[in-house]
Amino acid sequence: MNRRDFLRFGLGAATLASFPRKTFATVAPTVAAPVDLGPTITDFELRTPVMHDGRKAYFFIDDAIWFLRDITRQRPKSIFDTPFMKGLKEAHDRWGLKVQINLFYRTDFFYGMDEFTLADVTDAYRSEWRANADWIRFGLHSLQEFPDYPFVNSSYDDMKKLCGMIFDEVARFAGAEMCAKAVVPHWGPVSKEGCRALADCGMEVVWCTVGPRFTYGGDPASLPYGHSFRLLCGRKPETAVFRRGANANAAISASICGYNHLSSGQAEKTLGNLSVIYDRTTRLGYKKFCNGPCLNLYSTDAIVPLFENVEGRELICFADHEQYFFPEYFAHQPDYMEKIHISAKWLHAHGYGFIFL
Repeated sequence: MNRRDFLRFGLGAATLASFPRKTFATVAPTVAAPVDLGPTITDFELRTPVMHDGRKAYFFIDDAIWFLRDITRQRPKSIFDTPFMKGLKEAHDRWGLKVQINLFYRTDFFYGMDEFTLADVTDAYRSEWRANADWIRFGLHSLQEFPDYPFVNSSYDDMKKLCGMIFDEVARFAGAEMCAKAVVPHWGPVSKEGCRALADCGMEVVWCTVGPRFTYGGDPASLPYGHSFRLLCGRKPETAVFRRGANANAAISASICGYNHLSSGQAEKTLGNLSVIYDRTTRLGYKKFCNGPCLNLYSTDAIVPLFENVEGRELICFADHEQYFFPEYFAHQPDYMEKIHISAKWLHAHGYGFIFL
């Protein structure tokens, strides 16, 4: 039955019985051997700021919006009376933590129809946010949690629109000085057009994927979670495939990359220091951010050894994801805030001061 017949006749048993059964041949996808591609960023220079002395640490939390929903709906006396912000402030007061919180514009239908957007965030605490601008920043992350790879084939207009949607609301409820200049895109890859839009919106440095870059050979099974469809939908010339390496999450070892992708040699120049690969074409700095742990991937016992592995680096970057803090999340981690405190305490004890990129 074709789509028009379905819409005309519906699914009545008698109607269906009147249609003869048809068999369809399975068409195998055309698969080609992947071809090794060169780097996307070729007209660049290495830039190293001289504004910071000593060891530095940078921490960001991705996928964030639920904590703002709680503040808005619960209306506490202080933003720090909510458990999420209270735990972060304790780490700031004791060990000097600074945090960039990377925002979704809205909650996702995956979790139900109770939608909440940044436009709903109360501005009643604007003065309190501004009073804490020395250690809190808000960054762009995505429109919402799904789909994966939201920016890999983004148009210039779509990226610029989302920047305005997120940062206009941040300026309204917290103050323009709270807007971060560093971007950690959801799932990572951004198109060339999207990168140009980020630069025109005042962004300065963008997180990158790293590693050998290949053409997509056409086999959907070569990418997990149906990601081949994300690669192909509105595909840009620079969209390709890369391997994350031996230490990656095995489920996504084969991944998609966009324009913000560095070769291993380029990335090594930016890892563990403040340097960026400055691309003259898009007028943005690119760097490999994390050499420390993404906390939600590890147990509390594993945190300190992971930091010890990178002790002595000029810059240690580490990360987390908001949803693991909340008991209603199916993968809730009761020790979420403990891991942040362990990290901040270790970094402070080893002479690392927190900064924003």
